[in-house]
Amino acid sequence: MPRFIIERQFAEQLDLDDEARLSIKAINDAEGVEWIYSFLSADKRKTYCLYEAPDEASLQRAARKLNIPADVITPVDRIDPGVFA
Repeated sequence: MPRFIIERQFAEQLDLDDEARLSIKAINDAEGVEWIYSFLSADKRKTYCLYEAPDEASLQRAARKLNIPADVITPVDRIDPGVFA
């Protein structure tokens, strides 16, 4: 499955309660995307999120349904230290 990094900028601090977390999972599942992990900036206003998804459109639909930004979506390939050993 293709991988993507989504850069998100939040106007206010990101604060997710349990209900919001369950909603994210349900919507992502419906769109066929899997949130792998995210990096959160120290001020909690910017995230870089790694996803697996069939395509960029699936990620855009999920973001719209969740009412969260998807400012930049970049397709990525995995590289790890093993390729240099």
